[in-house]
Amino acid sequence: MNARPPLPPFTEETARQKVQLAEDAWNSRDPERVALAYTEDSEWRNRSEFVNGRPAIIELLRRKWARELDYRLRKELWAFSGNRIAVRFEYEFHDEAGQWWRAHGNENWEFAANGLMQRRFASINDVRIAECDRKFRWERLEPAA
Repeated sequence: MNARPPLPPFTEETARQKVQLAEDAWNSRDPERVALAYTEDSEWRNRSEFVNGRPAIIELLRRKWARELDYRLRKELWAFSGNRIAVRFEYEFHDEAGQWWRAHGNENWEFAANGLMQRRFASINDVRIAECDRKFRWERLEPAA
């Protein structure tokens, strides 16, 4: 198994690093890149969807970013202990009709000893917003070649 530092047990500094690495990867909107942070058999709950393993994670993320256009995300460390991290997050996107949304949520993460995430449980709520109420307005980062 490849190691993915920082490794548990987490300190405040390494937990913040892990959160920032996750935010950066998700903002790439590259399902394959994101999936590399999870164990081969990672267990997820994302909204009302339950998936297991990298192939299912990649498929979920492809579907997500096909409908959540111009996605922009911010994550914030909420708590940490041992091999677990809790985050709160917000992200914005628009749908095909041009309606903007802000999603608010919490995630609970559990990591294997090698630093890969083995469990991710996300609770997410969406709120309609006007384009003028957007908070996240940076240019899209292109995935690394």
